[in-house]
Amino acid sequence: MVGLYVAATVVTLMQLLRRHERRLLPLLATFACLAVARFLGPESRWATGFEVGAVATGLVLVAMLTPRHTAVR
Repeated sequence: MVGLYVAATVVTLMQLLRRHERRLLPLLATFACLAVARFLGPESRWATGFEVGAVATGLVLVAMLTPRHTAVR
């Protein structure tokens, strides 16, 4: 599983460098946090912290992708 998260992180980083799209930053952070958490293993306290970080960056990504609705008069 670690290899998949690392590969996803590398691909996202390549897209970020190519497109300069700021919305890819939370996705990159999510994959990186999950890769570190899986590398550390389930018994590590740090792994839990990185998983919480992945959830937080996922929520930031959802907030960034949610369309903003303007008030209709």
